[in-house]
Amino acid sequence: MTSSFFSYNKSKVLQALRFHFITRKEIKIMVILVNLFAIVSLVLFYLNKVTAYAFLGSSLLWFSLMISFWFILPNVIYRKSATFKDKLRVRLDPNQLYIENDNGNKTWPWREFSAVMESNYFFHLYFDARSFFIIPKDAFPKEDLKDIRKFLKEKIKRK
Repeated sequence: MTSSFFSYNKSKVLQALRFHFITRKEIKIMVILVNLFAIVSLVLFYLNKVTAYAFLGSSLLWFSLMISFWFILPNVIYRKSATFKDKLRVRLDPNQLYIENDNGNKTWPWREFSAVMESNYFFHLYFDARSFFIIPKDAFPKEDLKDIRKFLKEKIKRK
């Protein structure tokens, strides 16, 4: 279908990784529970039912969780992945996704992907709930994005 060269932009990749974490069901549930815990501790502190130390502890838990999901985890993953530092070529064929860099290439038949999601700057191609490959939208001409979006949704259907 189409073939393009691209490089990853660090700030956009970090945003894509945050998007991935926030869209996970288990993360959503944990964030909701920690937020509820923080609100309950605030109300109990206001009603003088808990000490300032208990409220401070719940607030530190909330801040720690938000900082880890928003900053630490995406940065650790970015630093550990050599893929984000490569210049890649992507080709979308009717039967497979083809990725190439200076060191070699890799193809995946479309059936290996379980889902496709779209964020502001990327197409997220999921193998399973935790493994995915991201392709920047700016790797393609703007006028082709609508067709590429349609193509990916046809090729990758939720299992």
